[in-house]
Amino acid sequence: MKASCYHRPYPLAAYACRPDESRGRLHSEPDSPTRSPFQRDRDRIIHSAAFRRLQYKTQVFVYHEGENFRTRLTHSLEVSQIARSIARVLGLDEDIAEALALAHDLGHTPFGHAGEDALQEVLAEYGGFDHNAQSLRIVTRLERRYIAFDGLNLTWETLEGLVKHNGPLTGPLAVNKGRALPRAIAEYAQLHDLDLDTYAGAEAQVAALADDIAYNNHDIDDGLRAGLFTIKDLADVPLVGPLFHQVMRDHPDADTSLHIHEVVRRMIGIMILDLIEETRKRIAEFKPESADEVRRLGRPLAAFSEEMRANDGALRRFLFPNMYRHFTVNRMTSKGRRVVRDLFTLLFAEPECLPPEWRRQADGKGTAKTARVVGDYIAGMTDRFALDEHRRLFDMQEKP
Repeated sequence: MKASCYHRPYPLAAYACRPDESRGRLHSEPDSPTRSPFQRDRDRIIHSAAFRRLQYKTQVFVYHEGENFRTRLTHSLEVSQIARSIARVLGLDEDIAEALALAHDLGHTPFGHAGEDALQEVLAEYGGFDHNAQSLRIVTRLERRYIAFDGLNLTWETLEGLVKHNGPLTGPLAVNKGRALPRAIAEYAQLHDLDLDTYAGAEAQVAALADDIAYNNHDIDDGLRAGLFTIKDLADVPLVGPLFHQVMRDHPDADTSLHIHEVVRRMIGIMILDLIEETRKRIAEFKPESADEVRRLGRPLAAFSEEMRANDGALRRFLFPNMYRHFTVNRMTSKGRRVVRDLFTLLFAEPECLPPEWRRQADGKGTAKTARVVGDYIAGMTDRFALDEHRRLFDMQEKP
């Protein structure tokens, strides 16, 4: 990295991703005089259209069901705060941890996992659909903001963290053995090798676990406020049940909403401290001296303790039937799947109905290229836009 006005406020650990040792970008660019390469990645993500659209993409609920429920945008901001805090304590590069946290949901469809399932179904013959692969597709191809190249031209470290934050994708350590590599990742890897058979750097691992911390705890908050389950229902769930008992015992006169806030706050704090402690133990055991050594460890460096993983699993087992498969959520996600299927079926058969900038990319009815163009178009929609587009295309009373 060339001379810069940027000065890091704290030293990096030996095992951190170091911006001055970055493997660079696919398309060469002059260095920024005021920002590190990873800060520049973060800024490009924040200024992208895909990031703005997260405001109207939801986690579990559809956008119009309530203003206080979390969206993909608020969730990503919460994950970035947690990831940055953990990275600072562990001596990691905060900026790439933040960039990965902000980018991790860019590839999600409207209507959450229901929309993704619907796109996977209709695109099964054309390479399928995977939200992590779609995130890579967005930042390397679909975002068009620069004259010299498509995509955001992010650093190698950010791209590898984006696709490998949950672990290796190929080889003997692959996290999903037997599953075909998503087409978008396979195609990009031929152009730009991301070492898909190794773990990502420690910052990407931290960002992935920060996502787990934010996701589960904030789903407790949203689920209770939506009335999908009660505090009493959580009594037998490890960690969260005893915490509610303790908070309600110590503060019997406080409002229920404050009980919820207090428990969620404590849960997040407990999980963060557990992650830091377990990761420090692994650092002391393996003594990695570089980010590349972290990648080649053969196991994650950042992790929860065995006890916390068990607690996290118990909470997920509670949330699955009581929130993600609650009948009211099922009804809305069923509608979301139908909207996505309807949109794909019509636009795939009649690509002349696509907006001009998308129609120009298609090459006729029923082709593989048109299927991918239609998939990209729908995947980029917000919940609100998808519902509006469905009305415009199917309701004779609506203006086109």
